[in-house]
Amino acid sequence: MYLKQILPPNNRIMTINKTRGNGVILTSLIFAMILRIVPLPQEWVIYNPDWVALVVIYWCLAVPERFGVGLAWITGLFCDVLTGRLLGQYALSYCIIAFVCVKTHQRLRVFPPSQQAIIVLFLLLLGQLLIFWTQGIRGITPEPWHYGASSVSGALVWPIVLQLLRKMRQKHRVQ
Repeated sequence: MYLKQILPPNNRIMTINKTRGNGVILTSLIFAMILRIVPLPQEWVIYNPDWVALVVIYWCLAVPERFGVGLAWITGLFCDVLTGRLLGQYALSYCIIAFVCVKTHQRLRVFPPSQQAIIVLFLLLLGQLLIFWTQGIRGITPEPWHYGASSVSGALVWPIVLQLLRKMRQKHRVQ
């Protein structure tokens, strides 16, 4: 009884730790969405990686207990609205990518960035395959190699994204 009066309630400590860094996660997602819609020359559009998917992958690997399938779904819905796609298209893609990342995060985090880039390539290709599939249902048949180009460029920039977000996470002590 006496210890309960001296020690602060655990609920307050847990609330502080759970909310720390929400702004960092939100800021990184907003910045990724801005990069997603930056106007590029027509020749470069097919090489523009899915920045939002890269950020979703990072947060699912770094803090899977805070950023998971549900937040990936919400992020995907915002990306659908932002890009003018069919509502739920990116949401489905990011949701499945997040599921794979959360389920395998302990194994994936131990790999060096170069090997993680290969896994990220497959995750981005999976996401692009889902988007290609949903567009096929609607009757839109784009060039399939366009999807592969953005996934390859996403895998190539993964080590940079990983280092930038890791430094942000450490600086702001996101746990």
